[in-house]
Amino acid sequence: MKGTKRSNATDWVDHVRRIRDRQDQQAFRELFEHFAPRVKGFVMRGGTDAAFAEECAQDVMATLWRKAHLFDPSRASVSTWVFTIARNRKIDLIRKQRRPEPEDLTWGPEAEPDQAEVLGLQQETEELGRAIAALPEKQRNLIEKAYFGDLSHSEIAEQTGLPLGTIKSRIRLALDRLRHAMK
Repeated sequence: MKGTKRSNATDWVDHVRRIRDRQDQQAFRELFEHFAPRVKGFVMRGGTDAAFAEECAQDVMATLWRKAHLFDPSRASVSTWVFTIARNRKIDLIRKQRRPEPEDLTWGPEAEPDQAEVLGLQQETEELGRAIAALPEKQRNLIEKAYFGDLSHSEIAEQTGLPLGTIKSRIRLALDRLRHAMK
């Protein structure tokens, strides 16, 4: 299986199940080889340096190993799940980096995080996951490749054999559906 490209999301679901059920290191290696570079690229596109992106990708993949039991294929594809973990981990690491040194801290009670904002962000993330999962499979696959898989439209065309115009149209339709679903 090494060196072969995977186009079927079912393969990745099976990999996560093998990790969950048998701690299958080969399945993890294949998932790692596929997703870690894409997660790193995703994080770097957010304006971070390569070292930070590498740390985040490593963290995401370690989370996948530890929390494979939490994956639910009825709620999201493996790539959506991985990139949701990546997004959340990136936010956590950025917050951690911005944390002041102890001598810079002010004394007294700290303001509690706005729970409504935290809850709203969680709900929005879940709503987006449901909206992506509800897309027609052809649109969902292209959205995942373009936004989570670190592939350009041309790379997607090359990988899928679809015309570039078809890819752009499906992505545009999918984004329009997502926009309406998120209102």
